[in-house]
Amino acid sequence: MSRWKELPIVSGTLVVVNIVVYILCVFIGSRLYRLGNLNAADVLINREYGRILWAMFLHSGVSHIFNNMLILFFMGAMIEKEIGHICYALLYFLSGIGGNLVSLYFKTINYDMSASIGASGAVFGLDGVLLAMVLLSGRKMETVTPPRVIAMILLSLYNGFSVDNIDNAAHVGGLVTGFLGGCVVCALQRARHRRQQ
Repeated sequence: MSRWKELPIVSGTLVVVNIVVYILCVFIGSRLYRLGNLNAADVLINREYGRILWAMFLHSGVSHIFNNMLILFFMGAMIEKEIGHICYALLYFLSGIGGNLVSLYFKTINYDMSASIGASGAVFGLDGVLLAMVLLSGRKMETVTPPRVIAMILLSLYNGFSVDNIDNAAHVGGLVTGFLGGCVVCALQRARHRRQQ
């Protein structure tokens, strides 16, 4: 049973689902993109709220999905092992949804009718969770230190802001949501640890 807890079940499943959806998009064409992309008009006017979730599973090309899935699997596996499958899945989806809600807010106030897709908001959420863990968990993680995590986050944000057609609002929103969620998980874990002593 302990071996089962250490396996990156959720991370691996998310990667497989994203890849399968991408392959379907390649064969079906633009239909899935039209049905699932994140844009203010369809979500707020047509009340297609499912787009806030579905957009997390759509990617624009091979490099887009490769970069997201690479980070998702390796960073996700590490976090999943530390906090457990259920907490990890909740934080992943909360981060992605939080990032997409922030994206919608900025699209609305800027009258931006563009559409966005991708798991980047959720992936940035994992950065936020990892930052919370190294700052607040009280456990030392080998080779993972606050300066390294902060440097990684700053580099990722810089890359996003230096390239066109990137939904940076989703990135920042996912990062903040993941960090706040990670803070809550760390607080709960520490409280449980004190009760067990």
